[in-house]
Amino acid sequence: MSQKELLLENYDFNLPEELIAQNPLKNREKSRLLVVDITKGTFYEKVFSDIVELIPQNTLIVRNNTRVLKARFYGKKLTGANIEIFLLKKIDDFVWHALARPGKRLSIGTKFILNGGAEGVILENIGEGIKKIKFSDIFNNEYISKFGIIPLPPYIKNTIEDDERYQTVFSDNVNSVAAPTAGLHFTQKIIDKLKNNKIDFADVNLGIGLGTFRPLSKNSLIENKLHIENYYISKKSADIINLYKNQNKNIMAVGTTSVRTLEANYSEFGNIKPCEKETDIFIYPGYKFKIVNSMLTNFHLPKSSLIVMISAFAGYELIMEAYKYAVKEKFRFFSFGDCMLIKK
Repeated sequence: MSQKELLLENYDFNLPEELIAQNPLKNREKSRLLVVDITKGTFYEKVFSDIVELIPQNTLIVRNNTRVLKARFYGKKLTGANIEIFLLKKIDDFVWHALARPGKRLSIGTKFILNGGAEGVILENIGEGIKKIKFSDIFNNEYISKFGIIPLPPYIKNTIEDDERYQTVFSDNVNSVAAPTAGLHFTQKIIDKLKNNKIDFADVNLGIGLGTFRPLSKNSLIENKLHIENYYISKKSADIINLYKNQNKNIMAVGTTSVRTLEANYSEFGNIKPCEKETDIFIYPGYKFKIVNSMLTNFHLPKSSLIVMISAFAGYELIMEAYKYAVKEKFRFFSFGDCMLIKK
């Protein structure tokens, strides 16, 4: 490991704006796939549907089955001024932490009405634009599902016709404000083909917060801290992951959130333990991976914790060369973009 791998400035690259995917493909499984072979130090192009032939039999695929909350709401203060509320975390019945805009004009005690009729009042300023808000008792799951808006990432300027296109086909528990985007390429057809090819699946759940879009602030990687996120692993999933680990079989993680969940849990307990916990694990070069043998991931932002993580997994030089190739060949980047299979 070289010193430059520990400096954030070296994870920058030129990304033309037109390569940031603004719309999902009509067919999920038709995304381009860049296969990165760590052992050979090479990479080559495929299509995501080819993944059935690329993953060896007796592999366990671990995926994040979180579902995206319809977290964005619009409304008005009692004065008539427009506001925006972005739900972050439920604290109690009808009490949430949320981003509120314009934050400076939403002081403690300010009342408002959302589209759909729910009322709210600001209880506390948490900091960084986050407010503690109490809503009226109609603000339940049904209301949120009916009147909330799927919060697409800030780099996506378009709206989407079908909200399900920003959900994975295996999503289950609503507890994220962003999608685990590597999972967006899977269709039920592909999943069935993989199962028929002696591939097992295990689900974990990590609630993805807004911190996933926040840039690292320190140039020295070791000085950065990541946001805290909640994760859950069931006994059923823990048992099968431990079985594969103990038999030295291939464990493939779908997305960086699945990687963080597995590595955080194993690092703490020495095996995979069923639990519900928080993690702020930050994986950067020098980290020794304990569970994951291969991973599927999308193409990430320059100077992000995610490109740092995959560089720790595959090697800095190989990943930067692969990204240079992806830009040259006009791969689609970020949430609705193409993907990369990193394997040994």
